[in-house]
Amino acid sequence: MDWKIFLAAFWTILLAELGDKTQLAAISLVAKSKAPLIVFLGSVGAFALVTLIAVLFGEGITRVIPKNYIHIGAGVLFIVMGILMLSGKL
Repeated sequence: MDWKIFLAAFWTILLAELGDKTQLAAISLVAKSKAPLIVFLGSVGAFALVTLIAVLFGEGITRVIPKNYIHIGAGVLFIVMGILMLSGKL
């Protein structure tokens, strides 16, 4: 296993997901159901499935589109989303 890639993925996802709407949904579900273990298992399962879809999509798209174009496209999308958020249109 390439630990450098593993740790990069771990910390990137951890920091990106920290304090987002998924955590708020989990807090709400636990407060409503009083079943933290079941909410945890459901959340982990859902996040694993979403991540699997993203990984498979990422692997597939890199076979069709060169990596540098993907990086440029992602950068442009982040800039556009940032501008829309700052302007209040998103």
